[in-house]
Order: sequence, then C-alpha cells, then structure tokens
Amino acid sequence: MHCPFCRNPDSRVVDSRTSDDGLSIKRRRQCPECGRRFSTVETSSLTVVKRSGATEPFSRDKVVAGVRKACQGRPVSDDDLALLAQRVEESIRGSGSAEIDANEIGLAILGPLRELDVVAYLRFASVYQDFGSLEDFEAAITLLRADREGATLPAGQDAESDAPEA
Repeated sequence: MHCPFCRNPDSRVVDSRTSDDGLSIKRRRQCPECGRRFSTVETSSLTVVKRSGATEPFSRDKVVAGVRKACQGRPVSDDDLALLAQRVEESIRGSGSAEIDANEIGLAILGPLRELDVVAYLRFASVYQDFGSLEDFEAAITLLRADREGATLPAGQDAESDAPEA
C-alpha cells in the first residue's frame, strides 16, 4: 500500500476493524518513511461470469430487479427483497469463490424466494428453469405441496425424478 503523503511503497498496519455489515475491513496504517497515518478500506470483489463469457461485478440491485418482476402483485415489500438479495450475496460469498456463474446466482435465489413467496418462486423458477409444459409446473407444485405438508408423494412418484431440470 503506497503512502498517500510521500508515496513510499510500504506501510504498517496499526489497527484493523471489520465494518458493520462484515463485508469490508477498515485498516489504520502508518508509513515507516514519513510516520504519517492513513486509513484504507478493503473489500473482496465478487465477479459474475455471464453465459456469453463476459464478466461484471456482482450487484444486489440486479438480484432485486430480477426478483421484483416475479413478485409483481404479491405481498412482498422492498425490505423483503433487500433481505433476499443480502441472503443471496452471503450465500455466494460463503462459497469462497471470487468468480461465480450467473446460473449459480439463479440457484441461490430460488431457496430464499421460495421461503418468501411460493407464487413468486414459481414465476421465477418457470423462467429460470425454462418450464416448457404444464407438467413442469405440476411437478414443481407437487414438490412445494410435499414440502409444505411434510407429506410423502403418492406411491410410484419420486420427488427428484419429477422435478424440472435445473
């Protein structure tokens, strides 16, 4: 880290603290050359690799925008969407990878959205998982009912074999 005062290429960390949200670290540094102190804020970057191969920084706003369409007309507040986006980001960062496929973000959205609103979940999943028939919807609804009721599926049906492809 270069000293902003004398441009010395070295500095000593005097103190480190994590931010309130836990996503960044504030470090107090001292230059061994001029003795002056300065602060730095360090954050980890998370890069999304799109289907085209292009990369861009992860954005909670893009998660919220994508999910908002599925939640249109549903009793879901902006705060609910912000918390969902936070949970998705925490889940992705928890994987420990600096680069993540856009597809994995969609998968990370499905779980929290399902807990938030099942209708919005079905809307999002139908687009994201490319439902092509009524059977895809029926299979997804059957899984939702089985999970909600804690019941077993009818004889001869296997939840995994009837689930739409991800």
